[in-house]
Amino acid sequence: MRFLKHIVLLSILATFFLFLVYACGRPGTPMGGPDDFTPPHYISSKPEPNAINFHGNKIEILFDELIALEKPGEKVIITPPQKKNPVIQAVGKKITVELKDSLLPNTTYTFDFTDAIVDNNEKNVLENFSFAFSTGEIVDSLVIGGLLLNAEDLEPMPGILVGLHNNLNDTAFTKTAFLRTTKTNELGKFNIRNVAPGSYKVFALKDLNHDYTFDQPGEDLAFIDSVFIPSFEPAMRMDTTWQDSITIDTIREINYTRFTPDDIKLFLFKEDFERQFLSRPTRSDYSMTFKFNSTKELNPVFTILNQEKGSDDWAIPEYSDGGKTITLWMKDSLSYNTDSLTIEVAYLKSDTLNQLVHATDTFNMILRKKTEKKKNKKDAEKIEFLNVDFSAHGTIDVFDTLKVTFSEPVPGIDLKNIRFEQKVDTLWETVEFPIVQDSLNPRMFVINQKWSYEKEYRITIDSASVYSLYGKWNNKMESQFKFKQNSDYGFLYVGISGNRYDGFGELLDAGEKVVRQSKIIDGELIFINIKPGKYYLRYIEDADGDGKWTTGHYNEKRYPETVYYYPGFFDIRQNFELEQPWNVTDVPVEKQKPLEITKNKPKEKKAKKPENTNTNNNVRDNNNIQNRGNSTIQGPGRPQIR
Repeated sequence: MRFLKHIVLLSILATFFLFLVYACGRPGTPMGGPDDFTPPHYISSKPEPNAINFHGNKIEILFDELIALEKPGEKVIITPPQKKNPVIQAVGKKITVELKDSLLPNTTYTFDFTDAIVDNNEKNVLENFSFAFSTGEIVDSLVIGGLLLNAEDLEPMPGILVGLHNNLNDTAFTKTAFLRTTKTNELGKFNIRNVAPGSYKVFALKDLNHDYTFDQPGEDLAFIDSVFIPSFEPAMRMDTTWQDSITIDTIREINYTRFTPDDIKLFLFKEDFERQFLSRPTRSDYSMTFKFNSTKELNPVFTILNQEKGSDDWAIPEYSDGGKTITLWMKDSLSYNTDSLTIEVAYLKSDTLNQLVHATDTFNMILRKKTEKKKNKKDAEKIEFLNVDFSAHGTIDVFDTLKVTFSEPVPGIDLKNIRFEQKVDTLWETVEFPIVQDSLNPRMFVINQKWSYEKEYRITIDSASVYSLYGKWNNKMESQFKFKQNSDYGFLYVGISGNRYDGFGELLDAGEKVVRQSKIIDGELIFINIKPGKYYLRYIEDADGDGKWTTGHYNEKRYPETVYYYPGFFDIRQNFELEQPWNVTDVPVEKQKPLEITKNKPKEKKAKKPENTNTNNNVRDNNNIQNRGNSTIQGPGRPQIR
């Protein structure tokens, strides 16, 4: 009996032991602290912030948690610029900067880390952190700030270099590096820190070759002729504490130092520049296509070299892509039946100094014949017709342009073979409309007519009534179409005031695509026959009167044409007229563009945990929390066919 008791006891103990082993071996989720939504916090540094008489070659900055540096070579801005880039790296909780270049005497240096510093785990960004010291007795401490927008569409421009020159000559921007610099943040805002007293000009530059000067025509830039004198003044702001989302707890007056100017507005643009060159051309059965990079002073001369001298007029040119692409339709059967043609192209080409010079390129144009399949009797009887495309079918808009396009050039076409009829009651009556050949496309014909609402038409081209340059004829084509009625559209009238120059308005869709353009007449923009929908409006001061937005030019001291956005939208409805006055200067330019169509929107900040969550977690002192709010430690032409 005693033996059985021992056996039972041992069994119980063994079972309990196995249970403990199993429980200890089970994987589980560790209980952690709250999510981290705060960026790293500065603790100390060698040298200290705003140190004077510093002549070392190494800087160490300590933070309160493990950190990482994102793209330090791009994001960290050193002012004044150094010829040899320092080695900047993050090790544990520390940033080290190892200088490779000598320091200038009696100079304040600033290391602007922009948004490069993040914590190692959650990647919370320590924004606008900068570190300064001086090699002399004084640390310069003035600040110049402002905003950079794209000149053409008022988009905030992030990551663009902004710099100062105390040399007020125009050539300083193109010949010497910036005296002090920074980069714009994600909203296009900038603050140039540690500025010495004096007079300055401010510039922005998309610095392609990292030399801090505007020395390449392809670099985006912004300039302003005003001279700025940095200063400071005592100021006050109100700090509101909320009990909840609707109830104010306390309002405190906070005194601070305001550095001015802090509202400079710069508008980024690229000068009207494109390198001129010719891509390798292609050839098909009857044509050759030549693609140029731009149309500036483009007047190429095409010559066949490996044939006997014949007519200079051996091809019909067709333009596309704004005139950059030229397709030559060969007129001579000797040319298009020759397997290999040597073509010489004489044109203006950009040299290494970006100057247009006369150049000649020669190409061997080989016709790549398709492998012919064995034809059966049915294929032999099949006719390859000249294709005809008409742009109107079914119900269309009254503002549509009606076009007839053939697949090949049709010289000598009798336009009377394109027959129009209008439906009157139940009968079709013949009508005549002016038809003209498109000036850029010899295969296209445009019907010039102001169309009426609700009218119904029919277009007919009889079989074999049109022949192409290469002997193909058309099959019969017929299309019936009807225009929408007046009540299908909305109408918008916008009275413009506050503008300096007459110009034009552009009605935009949600993707900022131009839907309609209207020239200002007697102070009003008129948009008729608008499809129902949600639209936005942009107004361009057309100073040169060319009907399009014109960019700026630095050497000519010409600013880009001014652009305004209506700070809202228009809800256009069917059979509805809307009148709206708009003073283009009522709303500051940086607040005009609606957020819905702004591409560089403010990033959503991570929501902070409620203060009473995980109260057992370590809480930083109030001074540290306040310091995070300010992370700065300072003080076409026509071608000739030959």
